[in-house]
Amino acid sequence: MSRRGLTTIGLLAAGAGGYYFYQAGGKPKVAQKMAEHDAAAASNKLQSGFSGSGKEAQKAGEDYAARAGAKFDDAIAEAKSKGREFDAKVDKAAKEAESKYKEIKAEAGATFGERRKEAAQAIDSFDKTVEKKAAEAKSGISSWWGGGK
Repeated sequence: MSRRGLTTIGLLAAGAGGYYFYQAGGKPKVAQKMAEHDAAAASNKLQSGFSGSGKEAQKAGEDYAARAGAKFDDAIAEAKSKGREFDAKVDKAAKEAESKYKEIKAEAGATFGERRKEAAQAIDSFDKTVEKKAAEAKSGISSWWGGGK
């Protein structure tokens, strides 16, 4: 420490001592007790200031935690809401797809049924024509060998 700092501290200490000595009416024991009392009061005030700051900091921390918790809860609620909306959209799309599938399947079945029916009729017609021609051919061949019908 510099000489100037030491001088300042010495003057402050001497001034404080003189103040207490004057207040005590020149009695050193009384001045010492007054100085100790004032020092204890200042110490208590300083400690209560720090403890109050601790309580204030704790309250501020609790307030911050409560606000952060509320924001977190809001975010969770919003996410759940969005999830429900998404689920509803997916369910709706699935139902529409299922309905469209059934519609297309019914149309395909009807078309297939019609085509199958047309094919069966064509086959029956072809069979009848083949049987008729086969019968004609048989009678024609039989006539070559002298057999008649």
